[in-house]
Amino acid sequence: MAHEDFTNLQKQRTGFDRMWHAFMFSLQGLRMGWGETAFRQEVIAAVLATPVAFWLGKTWVETAVLVSAMVLVMVVELLNTAIESTVDRVGTQWHELAKRAKDLGSAAVLLSLTLCVAVWAAAIYHRVWP
Repeated sequence: MAHEDFTNLQKQRTGFDRMWHAFMFSLQGLRMGWGETAFRQEVIAAVLATPVAFWLGKTWVETAVLVSAMVLVMVVELLNTAIESTVDRVGTQWHELAKRAKDLGSAAVLLSLTLCVAVWAAAIYHRVWP
């Protein structure tokens, strides 16, 4: 089966079959993300920090914000990796637009990490020094 046929087959699926295949593609994406050092480090940090979030958060909303800040970092990291992969697919030679795309993706990761650290720092401050 040609690659184009496979792509078109997914577009022709409907209902549960389409959802199931989309879910499986998403799991495949997570496995690919695990191959990235930064994503792996963020997942490990989130796994270790999640129990702390349940202690730190005084309400379920506070706990959800702490966990969501960590999940946001991982989501942005995956999107950054997708951008980098797409740019590399087009060509590995240096180009100003390729640099721009990769730098913007990296900046998005930095902003999400900054937000995460700020949220956690504020929560720790309010928990330790009420």
